[in-house]
Amino acid sequence: MKRSNIKKTIAGVILLAVITFAFMPAPKKITIKGSDTMVILAQKWAEVYMKSHSEVTLQVTGGGSGTGISALINGATDICNASRPMKQSEIDKLKERYGSLGVEIRCAKDGITVYLNESNPVKELSIKQLSGIYSGKIKNWKEVGGPDEAIKLYGRENSSGTYVFFQENVVKGDYAASCQTLPGTAAVVNAVKNDKYGIGYGGAAYSKGVKQCLVKKDDKTPAYTPSAETIKNGTYPISRYLYMYLRNRPTGEMKNYIDWILGPEGQKLVVDQGYFPVR
Repeated sequence: MKRSNIKKTIAGVILLAVITFAFMPAPKKITIKGSDTMVILAQKWAEVYMKSHSEVTLQVTGGGSGTGISALINGATDICNASRPMKQSEIDKLKERYGSLGVEIRCAKDGITVYLNESNPVKELSIKQLSGIYSGKIKNWKEVGGPDEAIKLYGRENSSGTYVFFQENVVKGDYAASCQTLPGTAAVVNAVKNDKYGIGYGGAAYSKGVKQCLVKKDDKTPAYTPSAETIKNGTYPISRYLYMYLRNRPTGEMKNYIDWILGPEGQKLVVDQGYFPVR
């Protein structure tokens, strides 16, 4: 083949490739932002889904439930992950801006776990005792059967859904001023792991390198740690749903993704990552 013909052939192939690429549909990008409790799970969902759905790009970031809800209201994310229900004031803002009350999807369950240092001899606490500890009324471990040492409190920042849920359902009042707020559950776990007299709270999936404290509803009931059984039958007293929020009913690739999350493969990953299935 003449050199001129070879050049024409190569040019034709390049032109065809350019035309083909130009008419290829761009990958659908879905942004997901919010709950730090859900980050491990949301990232795993995205990773596995994209392996078999190359036409979709899923971008997952944390920041806290409050941050994710604000991003949803402001149009900065497609999906908000939240470890608490949206507040009425947040729903009102969504309605004012988009004429929609939003869509709430329960996608998993979680047991808020109380973390203790592995060397701490205390094994169980009641909701009333936890309330006393985190409100600052109980200040020494000896008051709950432990050593004569001051209790060091660790918790989440107020943009966290876990912070809000724990405050409303356990503390039932203001947190003690001495509680150190940290920007993520992993940071809370790390603080307790390195503090012999520390106590913290957060998602069950994060409890590595610390002791899970058994929790009882009151003095008349047994104490439990979060498990598939205790979450399902309601015997673990600090359990909750985890949510995905959207501005409108999902369609297209977003609906496909959410259907997959709620299906067998997505719910299996819920269990594999240390959370609990929604049903």
